[in-house]
Amino acid sequence: MKVLGFAGYSGSGKTTLIEQLIPLLRQQGLRVAVVKHAHHRFDIDHEGKDSWRHRAAGAAEVIVASDRRMALMREFEQPHVLCVHALLAQVDSRADWVLVEGFKDSDLPKIEVWRAPTPDYRGGPALYPHDGCMVAVASDATELPEPTALPRLRLSEPRAIAQWLLAQGARFDYSRHAEETCE
Repeated sequence: MKVLGFAGYSGSGKTTLIEQLIPLLRQQGLRVAVVKHAHHRFDIDHEGKDSWRHRAAGAAEVIVASDRRMALMREFEQPHVLCVHALLAQVDSRADWVLVEGFKDSDLPKIEVWRAPTPDYRGGPALYPHDGCMVAVASDATELPEPTALPRLRLSEPRAIAQWLLAQGARFDYSRHAEETCE
């Protein structure tokens, strides 16, 4: 399986880019999975549903499954820092590509999605100058905040980014095991 992270500040366009890349990779006959870091409290369950009631009663894990999909909800008794490698170990081994959104401090190879600040987007300083795991910068800014030798990908051209991913595919092969890289 190939694993590639997408890092950048909230609102930079990471989700939109990944959303555009998924069908382009699927058109190549590839199976794509996503691991996403959520900064805020989130819930995929709904109050009153059986699975919600099971969790509310104290179940540490609830798996909901049908012939079309499966979801695992795991409750942590205390706030828990998640290791991206442990999450990747949970991904179905049949995935050809795993696109990781967030986890900007991870040691995964990553593309930085960078946008220049605007009145409605605050952004932040570029990550690529200080992160040796960055493999490219995706941006539509005419100028980046700091010079770089990294490949520059046009954020508005997801088809070209998908072609770049496929051409560079061997460098994204993933072979780590969660127990080797997580505490």
